[in-house]
Amino acid sequence: MKDNYPFISMLRKYVSSSVLLVIATVAALIIANSPWGDLYRSLWSLPVSLSIGSFNIFSHGGHAMTLGEFINDYLMAIFFLSVGLEIKREVLVGELSNIKNAIAPIIGACGGMITPVIVFFLVCWGNPVMERGMAIPMATDIAFSLGCLSVFSKRCPIGLKVFLATLAVADDLGGIIVIAIRYTDHLNLWYLFISAIIIAVLCIGNWRGVRTKAFYFNTGFLLWYFMLGSGIHATIAGVILAFCIPANIPRGTKFYIERIRHKLEHFPATTVTRADRNKPVVLSDKEIALLKSVESASDHLISPLQDMEDVLKMSVNYHIIPLFAFANAGVNLAGMSLMNLFSGVGLAVFLGLLIGKFCGVFSFTWVGVKLGIIRVPQGANWKSFAGVCMLCGIGFTVSMFMAALSYPSAEHADLLNDAKLGILCGSMASAIIGCLMLNRFLPKEEEVPAELTSLQIVEGKE
Repeated sequence: MKDNYPFISMLRKYVSSSVLLVIATVAALIIANSPWGDLYRSLWSLPVSLSIGSFNIFSHGGHAMTLGEFINDYLMAIFFLSVGLEIKREVLVGELSNIKNAIAPIIGACGGMITPVIVFFLVCWGNPVMERGMAIPMATDIAFSLGCLSVFSKRCPIGLKVFLATLAVADDLGGIIVIAIRYTDHLNLWYLFISAIIIAVLCIGNWRGVRTKAFYFNTGFLLWYFMLGSGIHATIAGVILAFCIPANIPRGTKFYIERIRHKLEHFPATTVTRADRNKPVVLSDKEIALLKSVESASDHLISPLQDMEDVLKMSVNYHIIPLFAFANAGVNLAGMSLMNLFSGVGLAVFLGLLIGKFCGVFSFTWVGVKLGIIRVPQGANWKSFAGVCMLCGIGFTVSMFMAALSYPSAEHADLLNDAKLGILCGSMASAIIGCLMLNRFLPKEEEVPAELTSLQIVEGKE
């Protein structure tokens, strides 16, 4: 497949997406608390405009979006498009397609969403403003958590990796539902009606087998614009678009493979010497037509869903998420201390991630296993499984996003800072404790049976 991102491909060789996310977070914290802090904060208030005459596409409520709103409302819609594509693929052909494999992480995810909300609610009991953030500790950051798990490489049974990845995907789905329901205040029925028409157009395109990415991107952009004006959070447009993108290959792979072979048989054989390598290549019209036919057949071998997921993956992981982290992780520590973690929103988020996520995932899974309705990954005992449950408390990207939605106005800036501090400290503590537990309880590399490297989930015992 053609590399559309040569710089990112080079960067990927040396820096993983999770490491880049850490770099962006640390950079935001340093700059926000340096002499350039005021400049950093004012940067996100700059207006963003893409105008046709007096009409600004990036406007909301008659006002131009700020750079911060552009990142949180538009670029994060692309992030949720990528998440939606991953969820749809997992539901159709991945771990979520097999109920026996999926039920354990789904039940674990339910516990990991319910318990942190309860913890948050108990800490902030009786304060309706603080209670708006009860969904903040629900999410598990898939990039950070899997990045921590990858440190242990072959020591970790593949079943535990699958469990964590599937749970994080289910968490994202739960977060999407919460965003759609909880953070919708006032509905504009006219914009909502137009959004429904656009969704119908996308569904018809799927039904009629439209495979062109431009159709889905352009129509999806219209859906985002009208969803933004409807009152439903605009990022939901990315998820809806993902579920409207076809995942099938109408004629099957055999048809296109045979077509490629047939075309290549008619392509003239050539011998290229070392001296010819730097000479310009001039093909005949017939050769160009044959190669274009092969290219077209190759494109049809990949479903639009996987093709779009592949196109977005690098940009989302190496552009959008680090930029989001850099824009949102800049907690202003002036006048703050770690004492903020011992009360209010900071404490609620910290405990929700560190205690609530672990207790929810572990207890719900344990009860399910004891009742005989779910199975745990082969090769995992309860101690190593507990280490993975602790990593579920790393809730960075979506947690930061929900914090910004929960406390959006300037009057709640202190609560937003407290929430961000709780997210950073809770995620860091979960990562450190989880890694220490896994290092202690996972078998040494030479002790892991070779069969545990295969993608299979079976009933496990301690």
